[in-house]
This record gives sequence, C-alpha cells and structure tokens, in this order.
Amino acid sequence: MTYISLPEKKEHQLTFYLAMEEYVARHLDIDEAFFLWQVEPTVIFGRNQLIENEVNLDYCREHGIATYRRKSGGGCVYADKGNVMLSYITKDENVTLTFNHYINLLVLTLFRMGIEAKATGRNDVLIEGRKVSGNAFYHIPGKSIVHGTLLYDTNMRHMEASITPSHAKLESKGVDSVRQHIALLKDHTTMSLEEVKHHVRQTLCDKELTLGEDDIRRIEEIEKGYLTEEFILGSNPRYTLLKRGRIEGVGDMEVRLQVKGGIIRKADILGDFFLVGDIEEGILAHLRGTPLTQEALSKALPSDLGNIILHLHADELIRIIFNQL
Repeated sequence: MTYISLPEKKEHQLTFYLAMEEYVARHLDIDEAFFLWQVEPTVIFGRNQLIENEVNLDYCREHGIATYRRKSGGGCVYADKGNVMLSYITKDENVTLTFNHYINLLVLTLFRMGIEAKATGRNDVLIEGRKVSGNAFYHIPGKSIVHGTLLYDTNMRHMEASITPSHAKLESKGVDSVRQHIALLKDHTTMSLEEVKHHVRQTLCDKELTLGEDDIRRIEEIEKGYLTEEFILGSNPRYTLLKRGRIEGVGDMEVRLQVKGGIIRKADILGDFFLVGDIEEGILAHLRGTPLTQEALSKALPSDLGNIILHLHADELIRIIFNQL
C-alpha cells in the first residue's frame, strides 16, 4: 500500500483532507493508498444528515469547534488532536469487500500493538465492547474511499456536548451515554500518540508518494466545494410529513414527504446510513408520483434497496413511513 505524504508539515482544516482523498481517488493511478491526518476540534457529519438534528451548534460556536459535511454516509463524528483520522483509497469498487478488507487491516494493526480488537456492526472497531474506530465509505467511478477515526485521547467533554446521538442509537448499543460507548487507545497501550501513528503507517504501507505543489493547488480547488454554504447546510424544503425510525444494521432514518391529494410530490431521506448508490434515481424517483399507501409503495419500490442504502429493504422503509417500526 502507498502512503501519501504532503510536501511540508503544515496544518490544514478538515475539508482539505477530504479534498485530498478525492484528489487521490480521481487523479492518481494507485491500487491502494493511505494517509493519516489530524485536525483542530471539528465535528463532521454525514452526507445525508441534517445538521441541526446531529450537531449542538451553539456549543460548537461557543467552544470554537468547526463543523463540516463529508460526502460519505454514516453518523456524526468529533475529531481533535487527541485522535487520528485515517483515509484509505482503493480501486476495489465492491462495498462489502472494501469495507471488510480495510476494517480487518485495522484490527490486525491493533493486534500487533498487543490490543485485542474486534470488528462489529456496520463500521466499528471495538476494544472490550467499546468503539475505538468508526468508519464511513463512499464510492466514485472506479474507486472507493473509506475514512474514519482512531481514538487515542480525545476530549470527551467536547465529544459528548457537540454531537447529539438519538436515544434509539444509544439504546441499540446498550449504553446511556457517548462516553460509555467509547474506548481510548491510551488506556490500552503504553505507546504515545506519535508512536501509534508510526506503527499504523509502518504496518499498512510499504511505499510512499509525496505530493507536489501542483497537487496541493488542485486539492485546494476541490476543497472549495466542501466549503460552500449549500454543501455544508444542505437544502431543506418544506415537507408535510416527517417520519423517523431506526433499522438495525442500516441506521437512523428520517423520511420527509410532501403529499398533495394523497400523492407523494417530493421526498427526501436523511440519516446516518451508508449510501452506496444513487438515492435520487434508486429510491426518491420511485416515491415521487406514488399514492401514499402501503400497497402502492410496495409496487413502486424495488424490494431490495441494499444497492442504494446498505442493507435496506423496501418493507423496512415502508414501515418507517407508516409508523410501524
């Protein structure tokens, strides 16, 4: 695997590294690429999440915590200099195989540190039942990107106060608070954070590529898209119906429908699920113009929506719409 380095040690905001992933995926012909990065306190929320549902914006403003959206699905994450962010880019386009391969590499890396870690759920790596790494995925033509966290000594006060997980999500994990759900590497190894970073890099990578100044300029051009208000805040048109539910193995979902004369005119689906296909063509287009009845929706929607939202079936989505979950 090739480690991607920057030409100089300079701090960047989170959006630069998201753009760097995208640049590597779109413009470098590398089978497997990887890099580590760190940022000042930042909350990053998923592509299909509504910021006011997931982030305590008042707390973030008061404590100087930045907030940005990423292009992958999944849930809301807090990052700071006490943890490490991981980026993995591969030519493998199979979602399940890519995720499993990467997560297993991460588990192996921790095992070689003397830590018994396990992969579980959709995207987590656990130590003694608590999450030490959460990861998310997104796909571009010809490439897949997996990125996530590796918690070392994160500011737990900021993490708990800046993000607002649903009660259903916490209950599904058998905990009452974010802190109960989190493991920190400092409690399981004598390695310093810098030693952990070195170990991860040496374990996973056997080659290195240093980007040039032209690469940096092109990354900064991509980054501009992540900084627009439209991308960060999203568009929130008025909807007449709002339904929420949690599907085990899929995630929290919020279905928003505009209904006139019993017909769905507009639709949107928000949540921390993993989007692996085109939600517009694969789901929303099927909802629009369909009568708001279980029978009509069953006929309009493909039965298996797992190629759009990972592990989702149409009957589960319909049960959310009709408050049957």
